[in-house]
Amino acid sequence: MVARIEVSTSGPGLYEFTDRVQAVVSETGVAEGLCTVMIQHTSASLTIQENADPSARHDLEGWLNRLVPEDDPHFTHTHEGPDDMPSHIKAALTSTTLSIPILGGRLALGTWQGLYVWEHRRRGSTRRCVVHVGP
Repeated sequence: MVARIEVSTSGPGLYEFTDRVQAVVSETGVAEGLCTVMIQHTSASLTIQENADPSARHDLEGWLNRLVPEDDPHFTHTHEGPDDMPSHIKAALTSTTLSIPILGGRLALGTWQGLYVWEHRRRGSTRRCVVHVGP
């Protein structure tokens, strides 16, 4: 089964959508298999991250911003603003596809793990994800 999920973002940061992906898995009735999620964008990414303490997500965001700062004089792809090329680099350094095993009809995530869209653009957007569930 293939489903589409849209995640609205309002600027940089991690937006959890675990429950929405789990709903797709539950709808399929697959007890054991694999769930693959892909984001259809080049300036946002996906990650599995801690869902209990928001400071972990805040620290990740700060670290990635220090690693890939805006206004690098070497960037030529800047027509959409100073966060344009850094957003593409951040997406390339992280993940645009995730694969999560399904056990007992549930995503086999750890106790403190959640699925996140990681928005890298300042303006935010509606991000489209494709979810595939199979045995």
